[in-house]
Amino acid sequence: MAKFEKIKQRAEHRKGGGAALKKLLPKVASKKKLIALGDDRYLAMMTKCINQAGFSWKVIENKWPEFEEAFFAFNPKKLGYLSAEQWEAYVSDRRVVRNWQKIKALQENVFFVQEESRKNCGFGKFISEWPASDQIGLMAYLKEHGSRLGGQSALWFLRRTGKDCFILSKDVVVTLRGSGLEIAEQPSSQRDLKKVQAQFNEWHEETGLPYSHLSRIAACSVGENYLEQA
Repeated sequence: MAKFEKIKQRAEHRKGGGAALKKLLPKVASKKKLIALGDDRYLAMMTKCINQAGFSWKVIENKWPEFEEAFFAFNPKKLGYLSAEQWEAYVSDRRVVRNWQKIKALQENVFFVQEESRKNCGFGKFISEWPASDQIGLMAYLKEHGSRLGGQSALWFLRRTGKDCFILSKDVVVTLRGSGLEIAEQPSSQRDLKKVQAQFNEWHEETGLPYSHLSRIAACSVGENYLEQA
């Protein structure tokens, strides 16, 4: 496997130097900040990522204030009191995406968030204490216990809350495969995901960088966006 330093150097060259690349790196929340983030914000971010899947991200972003209004600012307690008829009425509510499967996912995730919050003294504590070195374990847990939280939806949910995590974007996978990792072009099997996790763990040990930064640097090291270093 290629050393990560070579990947980083390639990314710096493509993006105009180390300082320019550094500006592209995502923010990683501290454990304290993840714990402090309310259950409503975790539920909101789950819902946003689920609604953006297979849809225009820009449209969802523009409509988001209406989502917040329609779903009581994603307050789990208020949403937990809604009747089946009230949930079904959202299919006719123009403030949200009128897709029953996505509305039903929120309904189910209300109870998922509440249950994990009860067991862990807050959903943020549950997220914060799961080690980045076992991200695929957390992904599997979200998929099993949450609703429509598999694949990219789970990854982007974690990233946007500030959880330190890698994203399996096309460019990241290209970098992994180009470095010698034998995985599918769209890794989804547990066998491939374990290989990916092991490689990121190795890169983390090598560099001391957060997984989120490793992931973004890997993505910046390939692709069509090329900026000559001055």
